[in-house]
Amino acid sequence: MTDPVSRTILLLDIEKYSDRDDIEQAYLRRMLYDVADRTLERAGIDERLRLRADRGDSVMELIDANASVTALLRALLTEVPAQLHAVNRMASSSAQIRLRGVVATGYVAVDEHDGWVGSDLNHACRLLDAQLLRTALRERRDDFALCVSESVHTGIVRHGHAGIPAEDFHPVTVDSKNGPLRAWLHGPVPGAGDDHSEKGGTSVPGASSGERPAPRREQPGAQAPGAQAPEARAARPSPPPAGVVFHFDGGAPTFGGSLVGGDQHGVSGGQVTGDVHLGGSGGESA
Repeated sequence: MTDPVSRTILLLDIEKYSDRDDIEQAYLRRMLYDVADRTLERAGIDERLRLRADRGDSVMELIDANASVTALLRALLTEVPAQLHAVNRMASSSAQIRLRGVVATGYVAVDEHDGWVGSDLNHACRLLDAQLLRTALRERRDDFALCVSESVHTGIVRHGHAGIPAEDFHPVTVDSKNGPLRAWLHGPVPGAGDDHSEKGGTSVPGASSGERPAPRREQPGAQAPGAQAPEARAARPSPPPAGVVFHFDGGAPTFGGSLVGGDQHGVSGGQVTGDVHLGGSGGESA
């Protein structure tokens, strides 16, 4: 096995490759190779500066560390979407090609079987297979979703080089066999409810979701909270009235709590008889 050397790692993968038949898969592979070759040519990366590995539905490129990563990113953000648009506008619905891409850096060795070995390469492959990147591509109208490693963002992206807008990259964390991996996704982070983005908010307990609760269905015989049963309302005494009350309900009337009867004037209490005259000296009886 060779000694590990510093490389730029480029991975490109076809979406829903296994859903196609053999003829369609052969066509998609040709398109994938064309896109990769034209993009690297646009970035000024000569064939002598790269090694390629075929993975069926994806292609892996190990690029010499002396090649410009800035030029590679600029080409990926401009050339790949343009090529995919040109291809897909002329292709049938079953031959549409959409790609996920990852750019990373790290140390990679080549063994005696021409296999590639390196933990940085493993991490790049984890990013390519992450559900986050798959969802990002699925939710977009364009045909390309790109993710870069933390080292690429630190060394290149965050400095705002021409054609590489740093504000368009967002920090994300994806799960992997080796634990969480931090990376940077170009374009919007998918799924407002997901926790992939480190800028994503959390729900506030008790906050309204905007949905109205379903109307409450009353059971027969049930009463609303706080309502009183009819018998309870009947048993409840009326509030005491203000001032003096006269009751003339037949029989002996009451006046200020006194029992009266017969003819009387100026009743002030006690038991009286006769008629009671109220106010003035008129002869009207109450």
